[in-house]
Amino acid sequence: MVENPKPDATVVPVAPMPPATGRPRRRRWLWVAAVIAAAGVGAYLAWPTVTGLTKKSDSGKRAAKGPPTIPVTAARARKGDMPVYVSGLGSVTPLATVTVKSRVDGELIKVHYREGDTVAAGDVLMEIDPRPYQVQLTQAEGQLARDQATLDNARIDLSRYQTLLKQNAIPEQQVATQRSTVAQNEGVVKSDQGQVDAAKLNLTYTRITSPITGRIGLRLVDAGNIVHASDSNGLVVITQMDPTSVLFTIAQDQLPVVMQKMRNGSLSVDAFDRDMKVKLATGRLSTVDNQIDQTTGTIRLRAVFSNRGNNLFPNQFVNARLLQETKRGVVIIPEAAVQRSANSTFAYVVQANSTVAQRKIQIGTTDAGNAEVSSGLQAGDVIVMSGADKLDEGSKVNAQIAGEQPDKNMPLKSHAGKRS
Repeated sequence: MVENPKPDATVVPVAPMPPATGRPRRRRWLWVAAVIAAAGVGAYLAWPTVTGLTKKSDSGKRAAKGPPTIPVTAARARKGDMPVYVSGLGSVTPLATVTVKSRVDGELIKVHYREGDTVAAGDVLMEIDPRPYQVQLTQAEGQLARDQATLDNARIDLSRYQTLLKQNAIPEQQVATQRSTVAQNEGVVKSDQGQVDAAKLNLTYTRITSPITGRIGLRLVDAGNIVHASDSNGLVVITQMDPTSVLFTIAQDQLPVVMQKMRNGSLSVDAFDRDMKVKLATGRLSTVDNQIDQTTGTIRLRAVFSNRGNNLFPNQFVNARLLQETKRGVVIIPEAAVQRSANSTFAYVVQANSTVAQRKIQIGTTDAGNAEVSSGLQAGDVIVMSGADKLDEGSKVNAQIAGEQPDKNMPLKSHAGKRS
């Protein structure tokens, strides 16, 4: 059996595609660019409205939250002792300064010190050639011995003549003459003794000793030079270092209080450096000058200091602070917390609700960055130290108390309704 073959599938002829061109693609890109440009213009025009709504929304939120909190640094008022000082500019003035000179002429043969040494009174500093003065001593002693023998012989003759006079063997005039001869010889011997003592003294002067205990300065003459008693420059300068003194001046208006305190007891004086930052020594007021300088209206005072560490040096400028009195149990605040206006002196007090209130205060003594508050505050009040230029009455603050760790659970102590 022969199967009929299937008819062939109908083939549909396809027309050939026309060659591609770039015109439709460029049109699509132009439409896309136009849409993007239109969207940008719309966003630009709508931006002020959107941002205005945002700002209004933010300001509304801030208005709902209240005024901003201002960070400040604060401190607590405390009770303590406040010293009252009288200050004056002064200089270190040694109690003794000596220029050592030679008292005899001669060659300087030895120097027994080093520059800057501390010497005691009586220590030998230098030696001058003693041989010429030893010769002078020998000559004086020889003269004394000869004249002493003459005196002894005259005294024997006088004793003999007095015996003969009692026997009427010689005239009285001879005895009187002999008595005069003895007196003359006694004078000669006494003069000779003076020459011996002078020679011994000059021999002693050949060993130059320190007249005081102090610090040796720079050497002015070296060994080998001929020195003279008439030299004006001297050999070396010695300055007493311990104890030492400071001469300083205060105003004449402060003198009555100082004199009254001196009668009641000694007054303490602190010596500070030129910048008033370093305390060099602490001493006592020694004396007050006997007259006031009319040109400056000041008076000089002397304070004496122990100076074992040589912190005070001769002619050094220092600031002297005389402790006049000490106020006990007063309210003290940092001086930086004191605010001043044209009409009053005040401080910003931080209250329990973290707002500030202006409190009028009266300031007494100030010292070392602290101020005494005579009225207006009491111990425990929290006062603003830094950041006060941004504050007004009722400003809300975030107070960081100096020296204390912040504790959100601990409220600030306040005496807003009280006055000291």
